[in-house]
Amino acid sequence: MSNIKSAFENGKAFLAFITCGDPDLETTAAAVRAAVENGADLIELGIPFSDPTAEGPVIQGANLRALTGGVTTDKIFDFVRELRRDVKVPMVFMTYANVVFSYGAERFISTCQSIEIDGLILPDLPFEEKEEFLPLCHKYGVDLISLIAPTSENRIAMIAKEAEGFLYIVSSLGVTGARSEIKTDLPSIVQVVRQHTDIPCAIGFGISTPEQARKMADISDGVIVGSAIVKLMEKHGTDAPEHVGAYVKSMKDALG
Repeated sequence: MSNIKSAFENGKAFLAFITCGDPDLETTAAAVRAAVENGADLIELGIPFSDPTAEGPVIQGANLRALTGGVTTDKIFDFVRELRRDVKVPMVFMTYANVVFSYGAERFISTCQSIEIDGLILPDLPFEEKEEFLPLCHKYGVDLISLIAPTSENRIAMIAKEAEGFLYIVSSLGVTGARSEIKTDLPSIVQVVRQHTDIPCAIGFGISTPEQARKMADISDGVIVGSAIVKLMEKHGTDAPEHVGAYVKSMKDALG
């Protein structure tokens, strides 16, 4: 059992996504610390992958810059080890199944345990194929976090029943990226989830403004923001952490 539930124990949770190594790991570390100091309850760390199918252009660009800069999975593991000396909030990795496979699933997941990574999000892993990784995640106490999309429909109950850590509810169809409005009938999705699990659910994809965050938090237990933070990293480079901190504070404040 991971530490993830603690992220949802102080009111509505703010989950911040940051791509590791964009522009470099030192700046990523400073941005993570700034986010936590300003109220982020959980950090999602993106391990760059050359073909990130769920990501829009913003996070794709961050992946490319990080990989070009020489980031590797091993370097990210060392970076998390260092972060864990003072960062105590739950942290999860978000990456792609191929990254875990090519590293060696047992080696990857056992390392997650030793560096205190609480969960793993693999957006390209179909629910029906999660047995590929689930036994190892259970063996090493790492939650395999499920995603529910607007297209999940009659699979929502099934996914919710077996959920671990928290449920990642995808707000809209398509890839990640800020949206001006979110049209999915999220209350209905959350209602089905609530009937089948008491695990917290957080909504992500497309949320970038305090107003959107407040609306989404009214429906769910927390909000996940990625592209808006990654844009700040791209725009401000090594000066980004203070901007990330201020942004996280504005979002967390909006959650009330």
